[in-house]
Amino acid sequence: MNADAEGLWHNARLLPTGDSERAIADGAMVVRDGRIAWIGAREALPESYAGLPRHDAGGRWITPGLVDCHTHLVFAGQRADEFALRLQGASYEDIARRGGGIVSTVRSTRLASEEQLFEASALRLEALLAEGVTAVEIKSGYGLDLATERKQLRVARRLGQHYPVSVYTTFLGAHAVPTEYAGRADDYIDYVAGTVLPALAGEGLVDAVDVFCERIGFSVAQTERILAAASKLGLPVKLHAEQLSNCGGAQLAARYKALSADHLEHVDEAGVLALREAGTVAVLLPGAFYYLRETKLPPLDLLRRAGVPIALATDANPGSSPTTSLLLMLNLACTLFRMTVAEALAGVMQHAARALGQSHRHGVLEAGRDADFVLWDIDSPAELAYWFGRNPCRCVVWGGRIVHGAGVPTDA
Repeated sequence: MNADAEGLWHNARLLPTGDSERAIADGAMVVRDGRIAWIGAREALPESYAGLPRHDAGGRWITPGLVDCHTHLVFAGQRADEFALRLQGASYEDIARRGGGIVSTVRSTRLASEEQLFEASALRLEALLAEGVTAVEIKSGYGLDLATERKQLRVARRLGQHYPVSVYTTFLGAHAVPTEYAGRADDYIDYVAGTVLPALAGEGLVDAVDVFCERIGFSVAQTERILAAASKLGLPVKLHAEQLSNCGGAQLAARYKALSADHLEHVDEAGVLALREAGTVAVLLPGAFYYLRETKLPPLDLLRRAGVPIALATDANPGSSPTTSLLLMLNLACTLFRMTVAEALAGVMQHAARALGQSHRHGVLEAGRDADFVLWDIDSPAELAYWFGRNPCRCVVWGGRIVHGAGVPTDA
């Protein structure tokens, strides 16, 4: 569906920021030229907007479009057999050391054509869009050579051109050591920092740079070489940090003023305080925590006390979080991580937008911003985290157009 959403949306309950204390029980919103021209209580609607075409929300809730700020959507193949191995006791690290894990997806992704990658990834993006996601980050990292990393990022750009979703690309060439560089991780870092990243940045394919800083990934020293190269190119950075161990990744991310540090199950107080000082967002990924059957919870109370903004994302990928449901992540964040509903909603709205460096564009409904929002068939915003396996999305608006769902009655 691609219908006009211009005009006055009325008979709506509005949640402009995800904070229920700032909800508007009887609200109205004006969409003009693809942007929000006015939003507030219906009784305060300026007379000049009264004659616009009307969209009757039927008392439903309207929220900002959701933001999925950490995904690996572009890949080929699947790793269901590794899932079976884990059920028999193998760990994520065991599988990686046997030649599985990230490297197995690299083999499939290198063999896939760009068109095959696009078709497979489009299905995953469509699932996110159907749940109200209007902005998404897509990482590379399943190529580990120039040609395939380029192919992944080109597909990500194409997805943003073909679908009504804002797509932001992240170069994750330092995701794992490819087989051709086995035992030569430092040489691979030289290749990524000196050849691959500059080439792809020069082609306009990279919005940000990420590194998997971990025992089975790259050391702090190796990671810093990539972050330094990104900084020289003027690119913002983010980091996979402290997922499986405390390697000091969070403090490194903070030193480079990273947009986000992601996972963070093993982050310590020093790391949290460093994130706070740097203004770096903590991105928690409950899908990976659940799927890998981890037991070490991220230190939510410590993050709260420090005032570090907390975002949530799917981490959609074939090996540790094979999901395309951001709504499910809301439920898992509340049930597994003990987040409040308000924290979870903020985590897929304004804080997720900030984790992309796009807080000026996404995550909040206010005058002057793009008209990206979702109409939900719910009685309470808490239902977005309460249900799992149910999608209450009525329609999705992106750039002032209804791009998914049934829409609502319109009166001229």
